[in-house]
Amino acid sequence: MTATVSDFYYGAVTPVAAYLMACLGAALGLRCTTRSLRRPQHRARWLAMGAVSIGCGIWTMHFIAMIGFSVQGALVNYDTTKTLLSLLVAIVVVAVGVFLVGYRGGSPLNLAIAGTVTGLGVAAMHYLGMAAIETNGTLHYDPMTVVLSVVIAVGAATAALWAAVSIHALWASLGASLVMGVAVTGMHYTGMAAVSVHLTHQAASAQSSADLVAFLLVMLAGPLVVLLIAAVIVMFDPDMMLGDDETSEQAPAPAPLFGGDSVFPAQQQAQQSPTHTSSW
Repeated sequence: MTATVSDFYYGAVTPVAAYLMACLGAALGLRCTTRSLRRPQHRARWLAMGAVSIGCGIWTMHFIAMIGFSVQGALVNYDTTKTLLSLLVAIVVVAVGVFLVGYRGGSPLNLAIAGTVTGLGVAAMHYLGMAAIETNGTLHYDPMTVVLSVVIAVGAATAALWAAVSIHALWASLGASLVMGVAVTGMHYTGMAAVSVHLTHQAASAQSSADLVAFLLVMLAGPLVVLLIAAVIVMFDPDMMLGDDETSEQAPAPAPLFGGDSVFPAQQQAQQSPTHTSSW
């Protein structure tokens, strides 16, 4: 028997919250990548934090959205190991793409490779998270809708990586993160539209249990803390506090939170050299 499936059991709360988390992860990732390009001596640190931020943002978006997933006539639970493994996959594949563009640049070929790898990884994270579902039935997927969700994932990943190396201004990157949030959330719900559930037997309860929500909230606690820490680091970074344009006009720049030299050593040297002769 095919069950009635809903992705909006709690109404608009879960999709809106999921979208906001996707935007937060994208915004932090873009700002960290910008920092890495401006501070090559600590590039790996900023790229790593950017990858973790984007990966945690995507994974958190997925499982916040899954709080609203319900199957009529069935209880839904999640396998802990597969759930955590999907988080690891999200971070690793995003790191591959971010480090590729961070070190090899944003050429069309490099963006295509990095975007494809990252997009396929994000899709793998999504369907691995779906494989963690335990219910009294079997999940089936519409192949064409699955392919569409993967295409959206690759497109979103490529656009995000392009923005990471091309958009440096604060407000522009925030606007890009809002667009990335739409793309990533759209990929999720496109993938969910491919799902149908065939019940093997009727469950005692047809509604999502409080235990399930509690489990997902516990799973989300760690990535949320990571995103909060990343947000604090980025917000209190000198470039963020002064603004990109202001820091480009000031020398020497304050030492970044991760340590290192001035953001613009060439400008610092130029301003330190004499530019006038004494009138004496």
